[in-house]
Amino acid sequence: MRAFEPLHAGQVGMYVCGPTVQSPPHVGHVRSAVAFDVVRRWLAERGFEVTFVRNVTDIDDKIIVTARAEGTSTWALAERNTRLFHAAYDAVGVLPPTIEPRATGHVPEIVDMIRLLLDGGHAYVTAGSVWFDVGRFGGYGELSGQRPDAMQPSAETETGKRDPRDFALWKAAKPAEPTWNTPWGPGRPGWHLECSAMAAKYLGHPFDIHGAGVDLVFPHNENERAQSICAFGEQHGEMARWWLHNGLVTLNREKMSKSTGNVFAADEALALVRPQVLRLHLSAAHYRSSLDYSEEGLAESSAAYERLETFVRNAADVLGDGSADATAGPWDSAWESFAAAMDDDIGVPRALAAVYGAVTRGNAVLGRDTAADLAGWLGVVARMLGVLGLDPLTQWPVERADGGLATVLDALVRLREEARRRRDFATSDALRDAFSAAGVVIEDTPDGPRWRLS
Repeated sequence: MRAFEPLHAGQVGMYVCGPTVQSPPHVGHVRSAVAFDVVRRWLAERGFEVTFVRNVTDIDDKIIVTARAEGTSTWALAERNTRLFHAAYDAVGVLPPTIEPRATGHVPEIVDMIRLLLDGGHAYVTAGSVWFDVGRFGGYGELSGQRPDAMQPSAETETGKRDPRDFALWKAAKPAEPTWNTPWGPGRPGWHLECSAMAAKYLGHPFDIHGAGVDLVFPHNENERAQSICAFGEQHGEMARWWLHNGLVTLNREKMSKSTGNVFAADEALALVRPQVLRLHLSAAHYRSSLDYSEEGLAESSAAYERLETFVRNAADVLGDGSADATAGPWDSAWESFAAAMDDDIGVPRALAAVYGAVTRGNAVLGRDTAADLAGWLGVVARMLGVLGLDPLTQWPVERADGGLATVLDALVRLREEARRRRDFATSDALRDAFSAAGVVIEDTPDGPRWRLS
């Protein structure tokens, strides 16, 4: 394992393959966004200035086919779905990218890169399309660990390819498709080249980190790497110094995929659980691991988040203002364990174990006359949760009812507590059920009951 050192001291360039927006986002897309959001947050915590680029593929074969089937334009379809992706990312607390380039906004850069490949003898033109010549690049297959002679043909079926493995850099115009004019005729970009062109524009060649789903290793990332190295010169080395690939989300143990229809839409998931619970569920496994999406897993994540949230809120209520405490103490070892896990290939499962351990220690001092200790444990828990995008105080503030409604709820909580003291459990349980049905969570603590909106 290599220690991470960026090309430029204190600065990290990170490119992540964003969505192809032919349809709304599903849970797999959200998992990928959360995974790389955590990577970004940890780099920032470690003091790096991160330039985070995540593209939008707003023109490709699938978008054209879907728009035609819906009787709409590719532009309208792409814009509608891009907004849905933004809404899903925002809902689970994914930070916005530093730059979010779209393929259709970077045709000049794509054309310039094609020129470089043609001039270098790594591409050729047939019938208005431009193809990458796989056979001219000896390193093809190294990223995905495949032998070129054992590879399947590329997905493009247009005539004129010299080798079945060659892939399109530019696709010649077809009737009723969006087109741009180029020196080799009208057409539109190939899928793979857009990422290479946009990454080079905003991060240069090479850059530090390239992220994507594991399903994009081949052919997409393999093709990106090949064309970037060939366009900018093999003497400049790899396109990216680190390649990170998140595992897939499965549904009923099968790959979640738009093409097969085996998907669970992001908006459906967010209608079932709080967004912070979904974020915890999707980030709890190591980012390289696959994750099966299930009701049982969501229930476990919901209980886990409530445990974290309850400690943070209760500790903050006890401490009031000035609850963040930088004094050294036993909580320092919790942070060291957390940091070691995150430094080891973003080991979120081990990092969460450190969080839960700190919460246990923090709960042990709640209600005692140990404000300094409580402040220390709250401070380290909040810091760790901040890295994971799960801090209930700053990133997911709990809603409170305003004015008269809060007064009514406080009175009902007192009535329930009085019923419990009388051992009138039928009344106290009925009140608790009524609260639950109304979306109000009651927490019984050593200092008395507390309520919050779920």
